[in-house]
Amino acid sequence: MEQKSHRFDVNILIRAKHLSYRRGKRTSNPGCSILKLEGVGDPSAARFYLGKRCAYVYRASKEVRGTKLRVIWGTITNVHGNSGAVRARFKHNLPARSFGASVRVMLYPSSI
Repeated sequence: MEQKSHRFDVNILIRAKHLSYRRGKRTSNPGCSILKLEGVGDPSAARFYLGKRCAYVYRASKEVRGTKLRVIWGTITNVHGNSGAVRARFKHNLPARSFGASVRVMLYPSSI
């Protein structure tokens, strides 16, 4: 007989990669980051994620309030390009060392 798990099997987040800042040919705009969502390949699919919250989680060297983990929260604001990338604004701009790093995109707030 199987034991029932009290864990939820529902995903509340998807992963994304921090590609770059929004930029022109010579200037960059660190206030707006470009994220590539996992499993999203076109702008129409990326529109579902507009307004969703995203979090960049990283580990610091100094422990504060019993943990070394830190989080920078942001919001997905717009679609970027034709490959399903999105633009996101974070409460504090993401550092340049986070290029290529993983960002968590929460599936809330939900409109469905």
